[in-house]
Amino acid sequence: MLKTASILVVDDDQRLCDLLKRYLGREGFRVNSVLSAADMRRYIEQDMPDLILLDLMLPDDDGLSLARELRVHPDLGIIILTGKGETVDKIVGLEIGADDYLAKPFQNRELLARIRSVLRRLSVNRTKNRIHEPSVTALRFSGWTLDLAAHELISSFEEKVHLTTNEFRLLTIFVKSSNRVMNRDRILDMLSEREWNPDDRSIDVLVGKLRKKLGLDSNGNEFIKTIRGEGYIFTAKVASD
Repeated sequence: MLKTASILVVDDDQRLCDLLKRYLGREGFRVNSVLSAADMRRYIEQDMPDLILLDLMLPDDDGLSLARELRVHPDLGIIILTGKGETVDKIVGLEIGADDYLAKPFQNRELLARIRSVLRRLSVNRTKNRIHEPSVTALRFSGWTLDLAAHELISSFEEKVHLTTNEFRLLTIFVKSSNRVMNRDRILDMLSEREWNPDDRSIDVLVGKLRKKLGLDSNGNEFIKTIRGEGYIFTAKVASD
């Protein structure tokens, strides 16, 4: 859903960041902001947004180089925001992979329309790619098998482990994102596909239930590790069929 998409504003203008967070937040988006390229890199290592609003004039890096760097993530929307109005910057920005370009100052409603357009386009592309990609039927980790087709979890002792629907969906999210920190808010969006509130602790309850059913790995550690202040990470190495 477009309105539950996450947006990261990368701009060294704190006032603009605050304005965009308020405006886009009222439109239903989850919005965070950072003031530098270094902060952006740290942020996306923890929680990849759906779309980045990227200023070209950052204090520690060139925005066009950053856009090229970000383009390795095919499902990430990139809209360049800049005070530069020269045509050459627009052409270069789009050629290196930005989805859109908007010169400052801009109207909030125009920015909103462009954000929605990019997100719709990305959603359509993801659907097309899923149709043409070979389907993965099972994911394996530490001797366990998560059968995506049969909706079954098979232990390392070849025993079926009962999972509720939400437990299965949550484990699938973790296994598909192994060794990547998953923010609680992001998990809630992926799991429930509904509006949530910051006090919702259902994810923590589900994680606790999964930990009990999975037990410990061969090193005596839990498969799902808590990263304080960040979220969770599934630590096992995963292979697919």
